[in-house]
Amino acid sequence: MDTTPLRAVALVCTLSPSPARSSSQLLAEQVMAALGEHGVTGKTIRIADHNVLPGVKTDMGEGDDWPEIRDTVLGADILVLSTPIWLGHPSSIAQRVLERLDAELSETDDEGRMLTYGKVAAVCVVGNEDGAHKVSADLFQGLNDVGFSLAPNAVTYWVGEAMQGTDYQDLDKTPKATAGTTATLAANTAHLARRLKSAPYPPS
Repeated sequence: MDTTPLRAVALVCTLSPSPARSSSQLLAEQVMAALGEHGVTGKTIRIADHNVLPGVKTDMGEGDDWPEIRDTVLGADILVLSTPIWLGHPSSIAQRVLERLDAELSETDDEGRMLTYGKVAAVCVVGNEDGAHKVSADLFQGLNDVGFSLAPNAVTYWVGEAMQGTDYQDLDKTPKATAGTTATLAANTAHLARRLKSAPYPPS
């Protein structure tokens, strides 16, 4: 079994800054714990706690906290993007993260590969209505466009019954189905990250 050490960072895209409770934060932390069972270490960053300016550059200038977050992403092997569902879409903060990642399209190594090549992404989605597949599809497309690879079953999610107000964080225990998809996400994502670390993509 390959035990190459891996690093992960989870970007939590709840609209609520700390110390507010967050289902997106909880599911991201569960994913990080599951990745830990596969020799992956890392950290969780709640984007709402930082001043991430709008734009599509790696650095939008004075007061922009994205460059430091970007350094953490580029220093990791795995990126986990965790979002709530709002009005059937990823949160506006998740969209902003994708917009900032768009700058990676023009950032390449000496052989023409984006700096995100060889990095693996996964997604967490929580909400009170159906729509997790649509939201994950949106995020998958954006993450792939900016150079991240996706393992099979690279999303874990929970959506409550329609027209009710239960939050994931208020459940008595993690549903078996969500726990199972989290475990699969972690196993497949860590596996793919190790394969790409040992066998990088060819030059473009």
